[in-house]
Amino acid sequence: MVVLSLASITMMTVDHRQHHMDDVRDALSYVASPILYLVGLPGLTGDWLSEALSTRHMLERENTALKAQQLLLESKLLKLDALEAENSRLRALFDSSAQIDQRLLISELISVDMEPFSRQIVLNKGSSQGVHDGQPILDAYGVMGQVVRAAPFSSTAMLITDPNHALPVEVNRNGLRSVARGTTDPSRLELFHLPGNADIERGDLLVTSGLDGRFPPGYPVAYVTRIEKQADNPFMIVSAEPTAHLENSRVVLLVMSDPAPADPSASTGTPTAEPAKEKAP
Repeated sequence: MVVLSLASITMMTVDHRQHHMDDVRDALSYVASPILYLVGLPGLTGDWLSEALSTRHMLERENTALKAQQLLLESKLLKLDALEAENSRLRALFDSSAQIDQRLLISELISVDMEPFSRQIVLNKGSSQGVHDGQPILDAYGVMGQVVRAAPFSSTAMLITDPNHALPVEVNRNGLRSVARGTTDPSRLELFHLPGNADIERGDLLVTSGLDGRFPPGYPVAYVTRIEKQADNPFMIVSAEPTAHLENSRVVLLVMSDPAPADPSASTGTPTAEPAKEKAP
């Protein structure tokens, strides 16, 4: 032990002053390096696995968060598209209202009657806002129908395509008068009592004639789309497509006016009884 101690002291002294042990140290490092690597391998493996797992969990969390954010942004984008479309409809509606002299009330559609043989809608304005029975409703493109029942805070309107609705119209080109009746088909009206030689053509614009006392004259109603003549029928069968977007409009205009006297024949085409004549004295 004394000999080894003296040898160690001698080697340290020689190495410190003359650096004779550098070559020996380099040779021993080559031999010791694999051993040191093997000794540290378990720790390195553990660190690598921990980092890999944590990175994967982090990526999964980030992926989930990004997917949620993407869905949120997509929903906002869809809402933006809906708002842009609604804005366009409102602009068109206000542009249309600027051309109308009567007072107008803007209303929104809140429900639709699902009855297959009826075409009615419910609006969010009622008698407390001045709505009354028989009041015309429009959209930015033409006549939609009229109010048939006004409650205090809502009202029910019958569309012009309801089979129980009839509207006096005239051809804008020449003033030819007729009656447009609904067919339950949202894209078709029928004209009645037009003789076979009547001056009407496909593409003619039909407007309100104002003869019913409810709809002011000059409002666009429909375009003539089909004319059929039959040899055994003195009257033509004429179909027309409404100008109003009956299936798409959610915001409508109510034409404000004083309530007209009740007249069941004004818009339904139902004849009324003539007053009895007084007997001569």
